[in-house]
Amino acid sequence: MKIYLVSLGAGLLVGVIYSLLGVRSPAPPIVALIGLGGILLGEQLVPIAKRIADRPELARFVREDCAEHVLGPQPDNKDCRS
Repeated sequence: MKIYLVSLGAGLLVGVIYSLLGVRSPAPPIVALIGLGGILLGEQLVPIAKRIADRPELARFVREDCAEHVLGPQPDNKDCRS
């Protein structure tokens, strides 16, 4: 139940921001896609902030976990490596 309330709260906040910016909802496709991209990148800010003190762990997280979450699984390019 808690996740539904958090989701509702986030939706209300975005609705208020859209209203202040004068963007109609549902947003035009490009505005919606940019917003979704911001959500994907914003999700990674907290884990990155937690790993800032440990630079090797931060580099591993961005390269392996964060990149796959934002960009999706990448094809194995064994043919492209020399």
